[in-house]
Amino acid sequence: MAALFYIDSFLIIDYFLRAVDFEFIKQVIPLYIEAAGLTLHLALIGIILSFAVGLLCALIRYYKVPVLSPITGFYIELSRNTPLLIQLFFLYFALPNLGIKLSSFQCCIIGLTFLGGSYMEETFRSALETVSRVQIESGQCIGLSGLQVMRYVVLPQAVSVSIPGFCANVMFLIKETSVFSIVAVADLMYVAKDLIGLYYKTDEALWLLAVSYFILLLPVSIISGYAERRLRYAQFGSN
Repeated sequence: MAALFYIDSFLIIDYFLRAVDFEFIKQVIPLYIEAAGLTLHLALIGIILSFAVGLLCALIRYYKVPVLSPITGFYIELSRNTPLLIQLFFLYFALPNLGIKLSSFQCCIIGLTFLGGSYMEETFRSALETVSRVQIESGQCIGLSGLQVMRYVVLPQAVSVSIPGFCANVMFLIKETSVFSIVAVADLMYVAKDLIGLYYKTDEALWLLAVSYFILLLPVSIISGYAERRLRYAQFGSN
């Protein structure tokens, strides 16, 4: 079985080396670098805004704020149960019929924030709810105000619990940028589809697309793993 595995691997590598046009890859790499920069730029803005929206919504639902809590719950359900592609279609194609015209860039940021905010909210709210009521009441008993209890008791524990989920959401949102090409944003997917349509270099374009997303996501994955290990060490020690 091992011998067959090595033979199959050799055949795949040999086919790849023979079939792929490395000269073409060398020529189009600058296009992918530029598209990766735009993709990362959009993703970073969307992630930052998603963090803000998610934290605000999590606090609203955690404290069960009248009126705002049901509205936030409706937003969470709407966002999580509709694909980002449909949301972008609505922003880019439907809103102009209502007199609201947004640029492609604005549609991407709003769509990613709308989707990401709901996922961030679930992560943050779940983390807040892991803090036991006993600890909150203990903080109140020693004279801490509600704001001080949140700052010194709840948030430090909730932040540590939310780190793995937050990192997973970051990776999810970066991957979701692959649908931005539908609204004419020259991101990685747009460049790949454009090159396939112009030169019929499907293998090369898709290979570079996969490598580009791998490069963008690998640092997040490494940081996430490191943060989880540090969190585990902080909670349970080195054993």
